[in-house]
Amino acid sequence: MIQTDTIIALATPSGSGAIAIIRLSGPNAISIASNHFESISGKVLGKQKSHTIHLGYIKDGENVLDQVLVSIFKNPNSYTGENIIEISCHGSPYIQQQIIQLFLRNGCRTADAGEFTLRAFLNGKMDLSQAEAVADLISSDNAASHQIAVQQMRGGFSNEIKNLRAELLNFASLIELELDFSEEDVEFADRTQFKELLTRIQKVLKSLIDSFAVGNVIKNGIPVAIVGEPNVGKSTLLNAFLNEERALVSDIAGTTRDTIEDEIAIGGIGFRFIDTAGIRETEDVIEGMGIKRTFEKIEQAQVILLLVDGSKLLADDQKLKNIVLEYEKIKNQNPQKPLVLLINKADTLSESDKEIIGEYLNNINYLSAKTGEGVEELKNSLLQFVNTGALRNNETIVTNTRHYNSLLKALEEIEKVQIGMKEDLSSDLMAIDVREALYHLGEITGQVTNDELLGNIFANFCIGK
Repeated sequence: MIQTDTIIALATPSGSGAIAIIRLSGPNAISIASNHFESISGKVLGKQKSHTIHLGYIKDGENVLDQVLVSIFKNPNSYTGENIIEISCHGSPYIQQQIIQLFLRNGCRTADAGEFTLRAFLNGKMDLSQAEAVADLISSDNAASHQIAVQQMRGGFSNEIKNLRAELLNFASLIELELDFSEEDVEFADRTQFKELLTRIQKVLKSLIDSFAVGNVIKNGIPVAIVGEPNVGKSTLLNAFLNEERALVSDIAGTTRDTIEDEIAIGGIGFRFIDTAGIRETEDVIEGMGIKRTFEKIEQAQVILLLVDGSKLLADDQKLKNIVLEYEKIKNQNPQKPLVLLINKADTLSESDKEIIGEYLNNINYLSAKTGEGVEELKNSLLQFVNTGALRNNETIVTNTRHYNSLLKALEEIEKVQIGMKEDLSSDLMAIDVREALYHLGEITGQVTNDELLGNIFANFCIGK
């Protein structure tokens, strides 16, 4: 699958800017660029050292397209492991396209999505999990997801998997050797050591699998549903979180008829807030559809904020009792999800009012979405629902669904081997399960792969990376 042609793509975002970077990679990248580059000092590009930058002009015949800086990276000391040329030109879309088209006419082809990183993987510059981390790093939009992606890209996760696989492979080789000498009844693999290795692998795999619960929400943002009756201040609270008028606010009940979503970072962790339509009995068809969608969003959320209008809470005893029932109903329907009770418009409540409310409800959070009172405290309490200990300790955290599935399959095979050893199964039967475990661990780092898998992974990359 090793490519021998030279590819080209814009490495910076499309559109106007101060500068743009056009990247070429392949065996002929330097010679193709040299044919259309005129150095200010008269240098020949092909004769220059690697990791140098040269000022000059990109020319189409006698026509000067732009004054540029050309960076040279010679194989194998480049990102892709091939010859790479990076052209820093002025950020005009017209200039970008003129330069790209010039090289397309003269020996280059347009790079596919993620093809630069694919070539880096194929040329042994990084393993598959590191390559996937590159895409995660590009898309990271908060400190936590950035930290995880950097750690994975540096090889923290893949080194752990490779070491486990290497140890397992050594024992697998000894078991296979026993099979070759089966008639002589010899035992090359120390069964006690093998048991200890299996126990250690099982422990590490379980730890990595468990980390996915944290890693997945950090990578994708933690969905938080803001629910409550119409006009209690859900949209105002969303705006207070975002510090902007994102959601339409009015005194008319049922203003929010659909769910509104937006994401912010709190303490480096991404939270995806969902402002839902108010829950009430209604004959309005459109509003009714919004309420139905609200219940769907509650199902998808990992944290639920139940917002209550404090100014109307003591209007009558029944109102307070209804809130208690509503709280219990949501809690019973979502027993595994944190449910936070928020009393809005706390600035309208006296201390005696709060004492009365406290007789009916526990664990109350008072705030005023309009003035911002209690919003920061709420942000801090949301952080407590996220296990950031692993992040602080630089522990390996799994964020990729593909890795998670491979780890599950590897663990299943390891446990089969453990059962086989307890039941004193023959080496040839255990060898099958060990090989399967090795296969699934190899899938993570790309030691075992196929074209379909690579196609699926790199199709999600941006062009130019």
